[in-house]
Amino acid sequence: MTPERRQDMWRMPVVYGPATGPRRGPDGRIFDGKNSPKSTSVSVSFMSNADQLNSILPDGFKVAGDPIVSVSGGYMKDIEWLAGRGYSTLGVSFPATFKGEQDTATGSFLTVLWENLTDPIITGREELGFAKIYCDLPDPQIHGTGATATANWLGFQFMQMDLSGLSEGSDSAPPALANSDGMLHYKYMPRTGEWGKADSEYAVLTPATGSHSRVLESYSGKGTVTWNPARWEDLPTQYNIVNGIADLEVKEWLGATVTRTIGAKDLSDQRILS
Repeated sequence: MTPERRQDMWRMPVVYGPATGPRRGPDGRIFDGKNSPKSTSVSVSFMSNADQLNSILPDGFKVAGDPIVSVSGGYMKDIEWLAGRGYSTLGVSFPATFKGEQDTATGSFLTVLWENLTDPIITGREELGFAKIYCDLPDPQIHGTGATATANWLGFQFMQMDLSGLSEGSDSAPPALANSDGMLHYKYMPRTGEWGKADSEYAVLTPATGSHSRVLESYSGKGTVTWNPARWEDLPTQYNIVNGIADLEVKEWLGATVTRTIGAKDLSDQRILS
């Protein structure tokens, strides 16, 4: 059988020909995601303040249901589109609804996604509209019934996640958003030379369906997240992001999870909401 192929995709520098990445391999090859990547994720959630969260959201969005903020780290290995290499992520999200002229969608709004490798940051920002930026993400320390995960930028540690009392199952896992359409994003690309204006600016949806991800192990317990408020000198391009998250009210810690999975999707089903 002839392998499925994808048409040419382009990103800078375009002068060297079509680009490769997670949605197009050599000669247009498609990565099916059935057995790649192998992932470990750690997540902690808390009940926050709806007014604060609504103030973060772009026009057309509002908080959906309870204002539950989730801080999630993902640590991926054996990624097929990276020829077996891996990278890690750290995301902050909460449930929201987007209502546009034509589309309405409810899901987890991803406010920011840190990653520790340039390639997925560039492809995810330009092609998909994920709010991706860089930081260092050491592998989590998972020990007995506990786990610790940290994030830093050039040596300045701005986040520590602590999990405890982990046991198999999901009895103490935070409640999931019912009837989710997927993950929501807001894509913004600036217009060169016209500072303050956008080349592109719109809501985007990662549909909830289509993934080959399979859960191998799942544990739940208690957890907290500590954000280290930063000066401009500490995080010259990110201090406002970290401080904005650190300022969110924590009304109640809702639980934590550690999950091991295999498989994914290439996110080529990403679509604009209007």
